[in-house]
Formats: sequence, C-alpha cells, structure tokens
Amino acid sequence: MELISPSDKFESAFSEFYDDFQVNDHENAEFYIAGKQDFAAYVQSLLDEANGVNLREGYVPCNHYWLVNDNKSILGAIRVRHNIDNEFLALEAGHIGYDVAPSFRQQGNGRTMLKLALPKAKALGIHSALITANEDNLASRRVIESNGGRFDKIVHGKVFPYPIARYWVDCI
Repeated sequence: MELISPSDKFESAFSEFYDDFQVNDHENAEFYIAGKQDFAAYVQSLLDEANGVNLREGYVPCNHYWLVNDNKSILGAIRVRHNIDNEFLALEAGHIGYDVAPSFRQQGNGRTMLKLALPKAKALGIHSALITANEDNLASRRVIESNGGRFDKIVHGKVFPYPIARYWVDCI
C-alpha cells in the first residue's frame, strides 16, 4: 500500500471509491461528489489546494493523498493541512483528516494511512499534528491512538455541534 497524490490516472478507481460511499455511507459521499461530476477539475482543485491556489475562504493549503493497494483501488483519502491558523482548524478539524472507504474499514487501513501521512506532515514542518475525531467514533480514535496519539481533551465545536476528541501526534 502507498499514499499517492491525486492523479487523472485514477478516475475509475475514484469512481468506485465514491460509489462505495454513496451506497454505504451516503452522509460522507457529499465530500467526494465533485470528483464524480468532473474528475479532471476535481483533481486540479486538490492539487491547487496543496499549492495554496484558489483557496476558499477559511481554507489553508492542504495536501490530499489517496491510499491505494496493489490493485490500484483507492482505500481511503487523507488530508494534511499545512497549518491550523484559524479558529475552526485549531479547535475542531486539526492538521489531518481522513476517510476510509466503507468497504475497506476495520481492516487496519486507517492506521496504515495515518502512519504513512505523518512523515508527509513532518516534511511540511509540522512536528506535532492535531488530529480530531467525533467523541463516539471509537474506530477513528483507535486509529489515532495506534499512531501515538496523546489525548488532549473533548471540545464542543461551533461548526461540528457535537463532542470532538482532540489528540496530538508526533510527526515522525
């Protein structure tokens, strides 16, 4: 398995990734619908975001990666934000966010994906990354903890109106 930057070469794999969310986790499918509607534009927007180009208000530069297996299927997506220099990121979202495709959950893919992303965060100058999870998302919390996450506290977000568990993870 490896983390790759978004690429036009993975349109078919991305379509399967999106369809998996659409069928099995409809609530989170909306985050990926732009890739289904216009894949080339979606990939370009992700690459632009990594370079700080055409950022939406409140956004910071952010590298996007896809976890792919030997079959070149996309198992998950992970985002590494270059900084958390606004209230929302500093309190609720953190440096790193990720999603594992529903069909590939509970197989260690989240743990692997985060492990592979930590050196990428370090290369961006992040020494300790803030990573958050819904308080009741025990699977995500285990992913963070298995990568050395040190529990900070539970906060109640303004954008996400539910309890959020905050962790700090050393980037190695």
